[in-house]
Amino acid sequence: MASKRFSRQVALITGGGKGIGLAFARALAAEGCSLVISGRNLSTLNKAARELSRYKVQVLTVVCDVRDEASVQAMLSGVKKRFRRLDILINNAGVAHPNLPMGELPLADWREVVDTNLTGMFLVTRAALPLMKRGGTIVNNLSVAAKRAFPGMGAYVASKHGALGFTKALREDLRPQGVRVVALMLGATATDIWNSFWPDAPKSRMMSAEDIARLTVNALTLPPESAAEELVIARTGGAL
Repeated sequence: MASKRFSRQVALITGGGKGIGLAFARALAAEGCSLVISGRNLSTLNKAARELSRYKVQVLTVVCDVRDEASVQAMLSGVKKRFRRLDILINNAGVAHPNLPMGELPLADWREVVDTNLTGMFLVTRAALPLMKRGGTIVNNLSVAAKRAFPGMGAYVASKHGALGFTKALREDLRPQGVRVVALMLGATATDIWNSFWPDAPKSRMMSAEDIARLTVNALTLPPESAAEELVIARTGGAL
């Protein structure tokens, strides 16, 4: 029997219809948390909502393009109308691009990745803050690419380095308000994002989205004054 540690809370998860986002949603729903899951594909979100219904929690699905300010504002207006508040924000929406050296990377790919992974995080966070009070938590799903560089992944690496800088600045802004900001630094995780740049990646040797979600949700139960500002989750034993 789940302990229902989040039964009185509301969480918004961007990119919540599949992959790590859906794993976050499952883990929080199992703890009694009400959910808002967003993404670009309505059928994917509806499928996720049907699955989450077994947890007997409220689930609001919202089609939202985090790159678009109006779309983001409409999403948060819906959250305010339905729940009046937000306790947990998980900025999880993210994309990658084909493995190409910087000199061959199309501008359209650069813009999609940076606009989604960095600007989208800013837009969602800015719109969500009026609904968050002392004791709330923001989790920004980054990557080990936020501190390392990989060949052929220029836009992705740049977006994640920028997102880490954003996360650090946001943390200082919100520290006086009692809203915790956590940088989630993930190693290789078995999700569909690999199809963008390494279709044959050995996913069987990667971490599972479920393990990531379970560890993250457990970290959210730490006291607000804890030093859990960066949560690094990676497999031991070297690179893939």
